[in-house]
Amino acid sequence: MSGHSKWATTKHKKAAIDAKRGKLFANLIKKIEVAARLGGGDPGGNPTLYDAITKAKKNSVPNDNIDRAVKRGAGISGESVEYLTITYEAYGPAGVSILIDCLTDNRNRSAADVKVAVTRNGGTMADMGSVARVFDRKGVVEVSKKQPSGQKGVPDKVVTEDDLLEATLDAEPEDISDEGDTFKIICDPNNLVEVRKAVQAAGLDYDSADTEFRAQFDQAVDNADQAAKLFKLLDAIEDVEDVQDVWSNEDVPDEILAALED
Repeated sequence: MSGHSKWATTKHKKAAIDAKRGKLFANLIKKIEVAARLGGGDPGGNPTLYDAITKAKKNSVPNDNIDRAVKRGAGISGESVEYLTITYEAYGPAGVSILIDCLTDNRNRSAADVKVAVTRNGGTMADMGSVARVFDRKGVVEVSKKQPSGQKGVPDKVVTEDDLLEATLDAEPEDISDEGDTFKIICDPNNLVEVRKAVQAAGLDYDSADTEFRAQFDQAVDNADQAAKLFKLLDAIEDVEDVQDVWSNEDVPDEILAALED
């Protein structure tokens, strides 16, 4: 199954240690605020908020920031927070499809900033629906292959694909994707909470439980120059203040990826 691109996976791994840390924190805080506004400030009765808080903690967002975000979103602090969810569509070099999710309090600013990032970096804005049809929304639970034992002298547990399949079978996962250091359990978005609970019931820790757009097919990018331009474009889009997630369907050969990293 196609899905989160190699670029996006690499960006996610680096996000906690590079200059984008502040942007990552801001995005995670926004998700907490939106979840609390829509479902209330009690994580025990609001699975979306529970998962948003878990993901924030996994990415080292301070507890005080998380608590304030919950209170803002739930209206407990007296502050008013309301974000619009807007999706933009674009094409990149080699015809790569790009889906751009924004959370914003200013629709006009988002539209202008996204358009500038796309058009000034070799991309083109696409008509509504022309790119979205290439992607399916899926529930995704990410689990690290190495599970800390939590006991001194006891080695970490190494999770296998079979372990996850056995743990989640009754929750009806659609696929398990090997992402290197982690596995992603793909499911119907409506089954996301059940899959996450099944992972926990098996005594396993999870890194995140969220929805993603996953591409129905990959678009080959076999030219190193095109790949470099594409990654520059994706970086520029991700740097836009209101952009929450960027999804794309490129398939870049490993040798080109290695050359670009060098």
